[in-house]
Amino acid sequence: MKINIQGGNEKSTFFGSFGYYDQSGIVMTDISYYKRLTARLNSTHKVTDWLTVGQTFAYTHQKNQGINSNGEFGGPISSAVNLDPTTPVVVTDLSTVDANSYSNPYIVRDENGNPYGISPYVNQEMSNPKAFRYTQLGNSNWSDDFIGSVFGELKLLKTLTFKSSLNGKKAYWGNQSFTPLFYLSPTYSNLVNNSLSRTTQNKFEWSFENTLTYQNKFGDHNFNVMAGTGYYDYNIGNGQTITHTNLPITSYQDASFNFSLPSENRISNAWDNVEWNKASYFGRLIYDYKNKYLFTGTLRYDGSSLFGGNYHWGTFPSFSLGWNANNENFWPENDIVNTLKIRGGYGKLGNDGIPVFSFANFYVPGYNYTNGNNTVMIGYAPRTLENPDLHWETTTQVNIAADMKLLSAVTLTVDIYRKKTEGILRPIQIPGYVGVSNAPIANAGEMENRGIEVELGYKKSWNDFTVSVNTNFSYNQNEVLSLEKGREYIDEDGFQSMGTIQRTTIGKPYKSFYGFNTLGVFQNQAQINSYVNANGQLLQANAKPGDFIWADSNGDGVISDADRVDLGSSIPKYIFGATLNVSYKDWDLMVFGQGAAGHKVFQGLRRLDMLDANYQTKILDRWTGEGSTNDNPRVTRDDLNKNYSRLSNWYLQKGDYFRIKLVQLGYTLPNDVSQKFGASKLRLFVTGENLFTFTKYTGYDPEIAAGDSYGIDRAFYPQARTVMFGANLTF
Repeated sequence: MKINIQGGNEKSTFFGSFGYYDQSGIVMTDISYYKRLTARLNSTHKVTDWLTVGQTFAYTHQKNQGINSNGEFGGPISSAVNLDPTTPVVVTDLSTVDANSYSNPYIVRDENGNPYGISPYVNQEMSNPKAFRYTQLGNSNWSDDFIGSVFGELKLLKTLTFKSSLNGKKAYWGNQSFTPLFYLSPTYSNLVNNSLSRTTQNKFEWSFENTLTYQNKFGDHNFNVMAGTGYYDYNIGNGQTITHTNLPITSYQDASFNFSLPSENRISNAWDNVEWNKASYFGRLIYDYKNKYLFTGTLRYDGSSLFGGNYHWGTFPSFSLGWNANNENFWPENDIVNTLKIRGGYGKLGNDGIPVFSFANFYVPGYNYTNGNNTVMIGYAPRTLENPDLHWETTTQVNIAADMKLLSAVTLTVDIYRKKTEGILRPIQIPGYVGVSNAPIANAGEMENRGIEVELGYKKSWNDFTVSVNTNFSYNQNEVLSLEKGREYIDEDGFQSMGTIQRTTIGKPYKSFYGFNTLGVFQNQAQINSYVNANGQLLQANAKPGDFIWADSNGDGVISDADRVDLGSSIPKYIFGATLNVSYKDWDLMVFGQGAAGHKVFQGLRRLDMLDANYQTKILDRWTGEGSTNDNPRVTRDDLNKNYSRLSNWYLQKGDYFRIKLVQLGYTLPNDVSQKFGASKLRLFVTGENLFTFTKYTGYDPEIAAGDSYGIDRAFYPQARTVMFGANLTF
C-alpha cells in the first residue's frame, strides 16, 4: 500500500508519501517474512526572489526473518531436498519407528503432542523442516533509518547560483534470537541451556556540499559551468551484543532480559565503530551549439582516509561528445530516419571499498610464548603487512553510441562499450612463513568487460488504442587481464568435499567453473581395458562398468587434478528484456519479461558427505547396464571412480531462462463513478509477478548467476509467484 500527497503554489511546494509492505515467504511463513514501513516529506520554499530553501526527510522501518537461503548445510530447503522420503513428517504411531529415537525429553512435537519424524539415515545439520521451524520462532532482524537534508540556494546574479546542502543519516539496526532446548536428531540438538541474544547497532553519517553554477547563452552557444566541494563522514557509531543463558522459560513468547540471572549466565560485548571520511572537489561543463554539437565534461578530485598517506587522493575525469546530425542544414527531411544522434564518451571512476586501516599494520595479542623458565609470556605479532602505497581502484569506460528515431514510431539505440578496471583492491596470497594472520590488501589485478547494448522501441496510436513495445538486449564478455605478479590463477569458491570448483584465471571470466570433462560412461570391462596411455597402462584402473570416463585433458597419461579445465562461466553473456504496454479506452495492460543466457549454473542441492542423502530425479536415469545410458553414471556407495565427488561438466547446467516478471491489467472507472468515492480518478488493477519461467534448469530458480553466489545453487531460495489486487485513487 502506498499513499502520495502533493501540492503547493508559486511560493511553496510539498510532497508527502506513506507506504506499507508486508510479504510472507513461500517457505514457512512464520519464520520467513519481510515487512517495511516508509514515510517521506519533501518541501521547497521560495523565500525571496534570490533565496530558495528546502528539506527532505525520510523514515524507513524494516523487520524480517529469513531462512538459510543458499546454503547446503542445514535449513528447511536444503533439509527438504536431502532427507529421505521414507521418514514421516509427523509420527502418529511409535510402533512403526524405533521408539528409542523418540525418547529424548526435548524432542519437538506438533500441537497434538506427536513427535516430528527423525531420519535414521540422514543427520548432521539436516533436520525435519517442521521441527526446525520450532527452533527459529521469535527470531527477527530489524532496522530504523532516518534520512534528512536541508539546502539553501542563493541567486547571486541572473546567471550565477550558489547552493549549499547538509545531509545526514542515522541508522539503528539489530537482531534478536531465542534458542530453546531441543532435540532434532542425534547430531543436531541443544540439551544444555536455552539462550536469548540481542544485538543492537547504530551509525551516523553526514555530508556537506557546496556548488556554484554559472549558466548563460551567447548567441547559439549555451554554457552551464558548475564547481563544488564536498565533505563526507561515515561510520560514526557503536554496537553491543547481550546473551542470557539458562532462562527459566520454555518458549520464545516468554523470553525476556528481565529475569534475574547469575553473572555467569549474562554475557555482553560492545564495540565502537571506526570513523572514516572522504573529501571531494568537482567541476562540470555542459556546452552545446545550436543543439547540434554537445559536450559534457566532469572532473573529480577525491580523497579517502581509507588509503595510506602516499595515495589519499585520486583524479577522475570524464567527458562525452554528441552530434545531432538531424539538426544540420544538409539533413534531408524524410520519413525513414527522423532523428540521428551520434555520441561517445570516456570516463574514470574510483572505488575505495576496503575495511578501515587496510593500509596499516597492527600488533595483536594471542601469540603467547614461553621464556627460559617455562613461564608463559603474553605475546603480540603483526596482524598483516603494511601497505602505504594502497590507492584507488579505478574503472575506465569508453563507449560510442547512436540514437535514432525511424518511421516516426520506432526508436533504436546501439551502444558499444569497453570497461576496464585496474588496481583491483583485494587480499593477496602470501607464504605462511611471513608470519601474519591476515592476508594484506593490495592493488592487484585487472579485469575488462566489453560488449554492446541495444534498445529497440515502438509506439503507435489509433484513436482509442495505443500500443508501446520496448526491448533491450546486451552482450557482455568478461575477462581477467592480470593478477598479482607471478600468479596465473586464484582458487575461489569450493563445494563440500569437491574442494575448489571455481577459479579466477588470466584470460578467462571471473570465477569460472573449473573441473573435469567427462567422455561418457564405460559400458563394459573391455572399454575400460582399452582406455590406456601411450605406455599401455590403464588410465582408470579402479573403474567399473557404469563409471565416468575422465578426459586426460593434458595428455600426460594420468588422470589427476592436473586434468581439470575451464568448464564455463556463471556470468551471463546475454541479458534481454521486453515491455509491452497496451491501452484501449479505460483499459490498460502491461507485460514485462526478462532473461539471461550464455552461462552455467552448478546444481549442488545434494550433500555429498551423506551417503544416504536423497538424490534428485535425475538419478532415475542412472546407468543400470550396458547401453542404458552414456550420460549418467551408476550409483555406488564407495564411488572409487569419484563420479559424484569430482566437479565435472555433469554437474553444470545451462542457466538460460526467460521469465514473465510482471503482468498488470488495469481499468480506470468513469469520472462520475470515481467522484462517488470522493476521488478525481479511480483505477482498479490486478498484478501477477513471476507468473511463468521458461528454462531447462532443474533447480528451484535459474536466476542465480548474479551476486555473491556466482552461479552456485546450494538450495537457492526460489522467487514467489504472487497475484495482487489493488486500487489507485487520485484526490
